[in-house]
Amino acid sequence: MPIKKASIKDMKRIIARTTKNRSERSRLSTLKKAVIQATTKEEASDKLKAVTSALDKAAKRNLIHRKKASRLKSRLAKKVNALK
Repeated sequence: MPIKKASIKDMKRIIARTTKNRSERSRLSTLKKAVIQATTKEEASDKLKAVTSALDKAAKRNLIHRKKASRLKSRLAKKVNALK
């Protein structure tokens, strides 16, 4: 554990940031799974809109890299278009 007061405060900030980021990444993962598990094209397309928005926001806040967000959106769209 840190000794200096500033280091202690920094540890608190790191823990809070890590917790928030972890929960946000978990939420993204849940949204992606919902798109993949959708049975109809309409249902999957609605969920794709939500996950696309969430991925863009995560990339904007540097939670994930912008190219990773783009890649995931592309792959999910491909899966949705493959549904009948």
